[in-house]
Amino acid sequence: MTPPSVFGISGWKNSGKTGLAVRLVAEFTRRGYAISTIKHAHHDFDIDKVGADSFRHRQAGAHEVAIVSGTRFAIMHELRGAPEPSFEEILSRLAPCDLVLIEGYKREPVPKIEARRLEASNREPLAPSDPHIVAIAADHPVPDATIPVFDLDDTNAIADFIAQVTGLPPRPCPDALQDSA
Repeated sequence: MTPPSVFGISGWKNSGKTGLAVRLVAEFTRRGYAISTIKHAHHDFDIDKVGADSFRHRQAGAHEVAIVSGTRFAIMHELRGAPEPSFEEILSRLAPCDLVLIEGYKREPVPKIEARRLEASNREPLAPSDPHIVAIAADHPVPDATIPVFDLDDTNAIADFIAQVTGLPPRPCPDALQDSA
């Protein structure tokens, strides 16, 4: 099995990373690609509701809890003091897909676009110190950039760039197939 292409979205808090990721997932899906995402959080999080059966299973000490229905499943894995799994470990757990978009993981050696917004919590550029940042998506002019700069809202152009960088094979767009039917 060929590993999927991986492309990252980096930036400071409130830089537009999540909005860009959501728009890119929708655009690549519209183009007929299978997309997965990995979001790295620097804080504790929970996807379970307090008091739910699965929450109670975890609280009782279960190492993993799987929740399964006719529409989706999720597996929650409690680290219980063990170290955070590596990016490679998480990537290996994903089902086969065409592209994995990652949000966060600033230090991973994968091609990334840096999201920049004037309202970001920090406006210190990441690109100059990260050789893996191959482009910038900003809501403002970026003078003296030595890498491509996109308008943060130009999802099509950014998706085209990511497809080129990752070598995604061209796919007939499902919308175009419907139009010709």
